[in-house]
Amino acid sequence: MEFRIGVVQNSPKFLKAGPNIQACFNLMDEFDADLWVLPEFFASGYNFKTRKEAAKCAEKADGPLSKVLQAYAAKHDCAVVAGFPEKAGAKLFNSALFATASKTRVYRKTHVFGGEKRFFSPGDTGFWTEKVKGVSVGVMICFDWFFPESARTLALKGAEVIAHPANLVLPWCPEGMKIRSLENRVFSATADRVGSERGLGFIGQSQIVTPNGSLAVRLGENEVRAAVVAVDAWTAKDKKVHPACDLFEDRRPKYYAR
Repeated sequence: MEFRIGVVQNSPKFLKAGPNIQACFNLMDEFDADLWVLPEFFASGYNFKTRKEAAKCAEKADGPLSKVLQAYAAKHDCAVVAGFPEKAGAKLFNSALFATASKTRVYRKTHVFGGEKRFFSPGDTGFWTEKVKGVSVGVMICFDWFFPESARTLALKGAEVIAHPANLVLPWCPEGMKIRSLENRVFSATADRVGSERGLGFIGQSQIVTPNGSLAVRLGENEVRAAVVAVDAWTAKDKKVHPACDLFEDRRPKYYAR
């Protein structure tokens, strides 16, 4: 089954949501994809200095951004996964919205990174998957990649593709996600941003990785563009690395406890 995965690499202007969203849509309009993955905080910018600043651009899961992404998904017959600052009662979360024509769902970042801890609560949604045209898609955000349990949990829940919005400031993720894909035999799509914001630089290198750990595409460190790769999604169902070795059937969880 051919499944088209797209990643968007943008250079958002801080707190300029409208133009940032439109700039991403303009990049996406050049391609057809079944699943689009956009960066973490793709519309708002990332480097907040105060909680008040973060709260100013945060919105509810069913807020305006949800409507905009769902409308795009309906128009283009696709799913969109995009990062945004979420407001839920008195709490703020670093979240990603999954949107199709018929539904939306929110994932809240489980492993909050660095200065985010000043404003954002650790996620409480847990990891989940949703079907997109028959393909099981899971979501994690940026620093979640550093914890092997994130991708493994999604894979055990049946994810064939991991959508991974990110704002990467450390150098290791692009190579690390090859391992996450290989050790779980899944596709992964990491969407990062480029440029610098208030003195904080981002590394770009958005990419799509195959279940054997090879790069299907990787964007440059400074490129602003989108890329789409057509994959055979069924290959992510095959967990064998040898005729006698199945990555999941050979697991021995009783020996993994602390």
